[in-house]
Amino acid sequence: QVQLVESGGGLVQAGGSLRLSCAASGFTFSSYAMGWFRQAPGKARAFVAAISESGNIIDYRDSVKGRFTISRDNAKNAVYLQMNSLKPEDTAVYYCAVKGGSYYYTPGRSQEEYDYWGQGTQVTVSS
Repeated sequence: QVQLVESGGGLVQAGGSLRLSCAASGFTFSSYAMGWFRQAPGKARAFVAAISESGNIIDYRDSVKGRFTISRDNAKNAVYLQMNSLKPEDTAVYYCAVKGGSYYYTPGRSQEEYDYWGQGTQVTVSS
């Protein structure tokens, strides 16, 4: 079965960095686009970044452009989110997800486009 396991979250001061990892199994990882989403306390889950199956198409929400970098290693069945210049408003539980549907290989911003989700990893940025 499909499994997604996030890691790398933690507590960091504003301006610091974290690198999130998502280990995937149970499907042909190199065929599917992957996404990162986050859910802050009291808020709906929101799109952060997504990457196509080959890594050649990448999309970010505006508020993380220039600070976050999504990447993938298809040989390791893993997707990453490098987060730099972190801000308190980045505090959230971060989830990775695998895209489904007819266009499973291209990035998408809507969580309804994603079929499977990890359990999430907490990122807390202190001011």
